[in-house]
Amino acid sequence: MLQSALRHGLIGLLLMTPALAAPTAEQRGKAFARANCATCHAIDRVSRSPREGAPPLRNLHRRYPIETLGEALAEGIYTGHADMPAFELSPDQIHDLLSYLKTLE
Repeated sequence: MLQSALRHGLIGLLLMTPALAAPTAEQRGKAFARANCATCHAIDRVSRSPREGAPPLRNLHRRYPIETLGEALAEGIYTGHADMPAFELSPDQIHDLLSYLKTLE
């Protein structure tokens, strides 16, 4: 009986583990922001941007509806200053980053 209970518990744990281990779109988007944006922009709800004048990502929704940024991210974000890298994201990266940005609204 104990062996059966352990087996059922182990099977349940194994079935749950992949779901717990797989990062969500929001987590992948935050990881992308951390790797590609955090040098200049604050990527959370409270920090200051490391680069003066770089808007915190949490404020983007005040300028643009987040849903409308997908096309710009796909075509490439280009800005007027030389230090901003040009980004062209894949559809999956766009989905993940927009999902994360929505959590900051």
